[in-house]
Formats: sequence, structure tokens, C-alpha cells
Amino acid sequence: MSRPSPSPIYTLRGAGGPLNTLHFSCQGVDAPLLFSGSGKGVIHIWNLNSRRAEDTVKGHSGNSVIWVSTLQSTDALISQGRDMQVCQWDLREGRIELVDSVWTGSVGFCQCSLLETNSGNYLLAFAGQQTEEIKIIQLPSKTPVCTLVPEAQLGMVMCIKLWQPDSGPGPLLLAGYEDGSLLLWDVSQRSKLSQAKVHPEPVMCMTFDTQRLRGISGSSENKLSSWILDGQRNLQVQDSVMLVNSGVSQLCIREDGKLLASAGWDHRVRVFGWKKLRPLAVLQYHTDMVLSVAFSDHQDHRQRLLAAGSKDQKISLWSIFNEGADTG
Repeated sequence: MSRPSPSPIYTLRGAGGPLNTLHFSCQGVDAPLLFSGSGKGVIHIWNLNSRRAEDTVKGHSGNSVIWVSTLQSTDALISQGRDMQVCQWDLREGRIELVDSVWTGSVGFCQCSLLETNSGNYLLAFAGQQTEEIKIIQLPSKTPVCTLVPEAQLGMVMCIKLWQPDSGPGPLLLAGYEDGSLLLWDVSQRSKLSQAKVHPEPVMCMTFDTQRLRGISGSSENKLSSWILDGQRNLQVQDSVMLVNSGVSQLCIREDGKLLASAGWDHRVRVFGWKKLRPLAVLQYHTDMVLSVAFSDHQDHRQRLLAAGSKDQKISLWSIFNEGADTG
């Protein structure tokens, strides 16, 4: 049985639009920060000490911001908007300057995936102009790396995850498609390694544990589907988790691999133990669908937070688990 719902430790208000994406940056900065991207085209930079917006970034011509991230090597913010632009911002010394932008050509909602390869270089994967294509480029040079297009018609690219495996060449990319299929791509060889049907509906979201080679995905149905990569890099569907209500916007695994959070269309955040997918809590606060969830990257586990962004224009922050709790 899941535990009774606690209350958020605090909420952030004033985003002025639905909260499509959240990203924490709590290491190596004066104050822990939370970045949020809204449906009104504004990125807020929230100071978690003062619990107020420290700055705002308006760079996508009022179009919805669907993804934000930061680069570990520099004070740089990356944002993706429905204006078909991915923008890089310089945040050093309190400035907010547009450094560069990439035109994606995609009108969908597929969030980019970022992989830092070495100092100063990184790979960016994004849905391309054609329905099923994924483009990967190297930045900051914008050098094209490859375009990945499945042979069969799988519909629109819905979600992607780019990562570098510990062994063997790489990188690899996971992609979820409109027909419910999940594909594993070898970026170096520009080839498909394996494919699995994980949902009868479009794969709305997924997250992948690169240490355990295990992932989980959600769709418009009332079920989460978990899957693994075996030793031959074949995708194998494993367990499923039934939900009370249908529809999941986003999934997120905590960095220590203990917790999984889901953003529900039913206004709720659900927390599971990642090891056994055991339900731990149902967080009820928001008055509209939850669109985004993110775990903080505090080095001190006692400070770790879970943030949820909703269509109700509010961000809730939660601190609900002790490190010693059984989160299996």
C-alpha cells in the first residue's frame, strides 16, 4: 500500500503558464537553482534558498518551452521551444546572453537529449523535420553526426535518450515512437540494434537507468511498462505497473537509482521504489494535469527534493523520503 499523501514543503508561483519542463542545478553554484520552462515561452531561474525567481529568460518568441538543461562544464543553459529552435544561453556573472541557436524543423513535443562527450564538446539529439527522423549534431560546431530513420513506418518520434555505455563503442540512443515501439540505435554505426513494442498507444515518455540498463515508459493508457537491455543489447519487456488513472506526461529516476516519479494526467505525482516498482506515495496537490517531474542533484542526500510542474502554473517541491527508508 502507498503511504498517505504528505504536503509539499513549499510551492513556486508566478510562472504564468503550464510548466512543461524542470531541471535542477544544485552543485557548484552559490545557491541551488531550479530551471522551469513554461507554455508561455518563459524560462524561470528559481533560487531555492530564497524560493523566488532570480531571473527570467524570454527567448522563444512566446512559443512554449518544452525542454531545458544545463551544461556541466560551463555556466550555460540550453532550451528548446516550439518555435523549432534550440538555444544556448550564457549565464556567467549574472548575464543572460544568447550564444547560439539550432533550427530543428520539428513541430512535435519530443524533448532533446544532450550528451557531453569531452571538455567543450557535446552531442545534441532532436526530432527532425520529417516525422520519423532523429538528427544528432555535435556542438558547438553544429557538425552533423547522423540522421536516424527506421525502415518501418512507426509514426512520430515521441521521446529520445542519448547516452554513452560503459563498455564498447557508442553512443547509443533510445527512441519511443507514435505506434508504441521502442528502438535502440547505435549512433556510431547509424544502425538499429533492437526493437520492442512497449505500448499499444504512443510512447509519451520514458526514462532510462544507464547503470542498470533498465528503463520504463508511459503512454495515454493506465500502465507503465518496464524493460531492460540484455547482454546482447536486445530490448526485453519486463514488468508493468497498473495505474488508477490513465495518462503519464513524464517519468524520472532519482540519481541514486532508488526512486521513480511519474507525472500524471490525473493531477497526481506517484512515487515508486525503482528496484521493485513498489508504490510508495501518491502526491496530491495540483488542480490540473502534472506535466513534469525532476529530482534535485544535491550532493547532500538530506537536501534532495522532488519538483513537479503542472498545467495549473504552479511548481510543488517535496521532501518525503529518508535515506534509510525501504524504497524497494
